[in-house]
Amino acid sequence: MNARALKILRAAKLLPLLLLLVLPAVAQAKNFYTNSFGIWTYSPSTGPITISAYSGSVSAVTIPSQINGFPVTSLSLAALAGSGMTSVTIPDSVISIGGNVFSSCSSLTSVTIGAGVTGIGGSTFSFCTSLTGVYFQGNSPTPTNDSTVFSGDTNVVVYYLPGTTGGGAMFDGFPTELWNPQAQTSGASFGVRTNRFGFNITGTSNLVIVVEACTNLANQTWTSVGTNTLTTGSAYFSDPQWTNYPSRYYRLRSP
Repeated sequence: MNARALKILRAAKLLPLLLLLVLPAVAQAKNFYTNSFGIWTYSPSTGPITISAYSGSVSAVTIPSQINGFPVTSLSLAALAGSGMTSVTIPDSVISIGGNVFSSCSSLTSVTIGAGVTGIGGSTFSFCTSLTGVYFQGNSPTPTNDSTVFSGDTNVVVYYLPGTTGGGAMFDGFPTELWNPQAQTSGASFGVRTNRFGFNITGTSNLVIVVEACTNLANQTWTSVGTNTLTTGSAYFSDPQWTNYPSRYYRLRSP
């Protein structure tokens, strides 16, 4: 066998090996879900869903509770890091929030955490420098206990509901407050006054309360109509536009 034939034979023997090395480099297709809040990257395509990335420009974001009929149960490492949102609501379906999920969301001021969450990873809200309110809808989960959940933040207050557990004096190094606003529907302050309808709101001192209104409970569209701070545990809300509607309903929420 001459030298040229030997080279060809050796190349032919190497070809299957080269193919084996190339084939694993083929990338797996990513799953994307789009709704009014933006584009969500997730896995797997069936079964409990983990969100791994988000892209959108909406200021007030609600994380989906389901994708294609499957529950969203976790947010993976840095899934929403660096997003420009100002507020985010995490649904009750979510059980686990990974580390650094909202890291460096510098415009984020308010977070509502659903009742299903049982674990929060390290540095989840690190360097969210505008963050002031974290609102737990259920029992407070166990944080990392290494004081990194809010690392780089300075003005966070963690709020919990009456009857829930975990509302100690501090949560991972930051103070907690009871979220207990109530609209007072009796007394001299309740009802119609000159050119307005109003009522007192009471609760823990310094709570910031947003009042929303709608005109049809069967087809609800809630609109913010006022923001009150309970500076001394009480504030008066008034609605000068109430005469423009045949009926109007009110509710209280966090900022």
